[in-house]
Amino acid sequence: MSMTIIDTMTDLALFGAAFPQTESWTAWRAFLAACFGLPMTNEQAALYRQHTGRQTPPTNPAREAWLVVGRRGGKSQIAALVAVYLACFRSYGDVLAPGERGTLPLIATDRRQARTLMRYVVGLLDGCPMLAQLISNRTAESVELTNGITIEVHTASFRSVRGYTIVAAILDEVAFWRSDDSANPDREIVNALRPAMATVRGALLLAISSPYARRGCLWDAYRQHHGRDADPVLVWQAPTSAMNPTVDERVIAEAYAADEASAAAEYGAEFRRDIESFAPREAVEACVIPDRRELPPVAGTAYVAFVDPSGGSADSMTLGIAHAETRNEQTVAVLDAIREVKPPFSPEAVVRDFCDVLKSYGISTVMGDRYAGEWPRERFSVHGITYEPAEQPKSDLYRELLPLLTSGRCELPDHQRLHTQLLGLERRTARGGRDSIDHAPGAHDDLANAAAGALVAAASTPRESGLVRWYRLQHEAALAAGAPPRDR
Repeated sequence: MSMTIIDTMTDLALFGAAFPQTESWTAWRAFLAACFGLPMTNEQAALYRQHTGRQTPPTNPAREAWLVVGRRGGKSQIAALVAVYLACFRSYGDVLAPGERGTLPLIATDRRQARTLMRYVVGLLDGCPMLAQLISNRTAESVELTNGITIEVHTASFRSVRGYTIVAAILDEVAFWRSDDSANPDREIVNALRPAMATVRGALLLAISSPYARRGCLWDAYRQHHGRDADPVLVWQAPTSAMNPTVDERVIAEAYAADEASAAAEYGAEFRRDIESFAPREAVEACVIPDRRELPPVAGTAYVAFVDPSGGSADSMTLGIAHAETRNEQTVAVLDAIREVKPPFSPEAVVRDFCDVLKSYGISTVMGDRYAGEWPRERFSVHGITYEPAEQPKSDLYRELLPLLTSGRCELPDHQRLHTQLLGLERRTARGGRDSIDHAPGAHDDLANAAAGALVAAASTPRESGLVRWYRLQHEAALAAGAPPRDR
């Protein structure tokens, strides 16, 4: 009789030392029994009902399993165990052609994160002499086994998983993959995986993550499959303390005291209700002028500009240039140019290039992030451009940009990275009730910030603020002094 995955956890010659018979792994054994359709004890059945919202324990293995579990709950160790078990204890000779290899990808947002999961896999293989003998070749990102299976690191890309025969797939921290606002939406990656697993009997897609916003494929799986008996897609939701009782309760209590909404997701495994998308995709796309890359300067047009400075090592440095037009008695803000220089770069060289662009549009003053310190003011001044720190934080700029987008009172160039960043912005409700708008964890908003600053300045109404107010005051001061108005 073949060994079940729970048998391997109790066998000291296999993984018994890594998963001792202690309380810390009790709930995980219940999950594995549910995932693989194994008989359950009464205690395991109770845990199953508690964390799945279902009543009848399954008798068949799950086709997909989605783990919504708090941080430090043991997800990575269990995912590594599942990967090693499926790679080493199952035969795929009936689905692999001569010379063909089956692939078990460990997929994460980047290679560094996926390599962390790979280290757990290698630790289990090396810790068992019998399994270590199966390794025919290894690199930092892959392990080839003599049975024709390769466990390897993949990044979250729907293109990178095509062309493989996938015997199982592990999706790490899937709640933090980019959703519909990305060039690699999480749903497209999952949709690309399923056909690659279709010919493999018993292939398992295992997604592990602490939850985040109420969107994306993890939220979809939870909403569609949690609490549904006999569903082949298993969703298991549990807080950190339920899956790993060894985590210090004081750490969790302090996290709740500091930020309850964040802690409820990080440790309580609850999807956040305080985070929403900033702008609807339809609104952003309606403002895009197809095939427009950049508008040239037009004599007599008053342009404004906003720059998001960067030191050149981590973030991009970006520049947005815009002007306003009156159409049907409405002010329409037009983003004429958007520039981005990605790191690494020389800040001095970028400032010089940006100043050349500003001068080509007749702009002698640019507004920018006030948190960049004094160096932007000094470096722009060297090239004859006045740098004025913005009065508003970027969250307020985004808030003022939103009605321009939703009412169609702005025009955007056909710039995919800009669109991606605008769609990736998130609105968070703080503990005091005030909303803040910023990029998602691990994402960027350098282009969005420059675009928002320029568009809001161009479209400012009589309750003007920021750059337009500054321009007006300078203009009025020049007229009062009998001097010609400042060059805009």
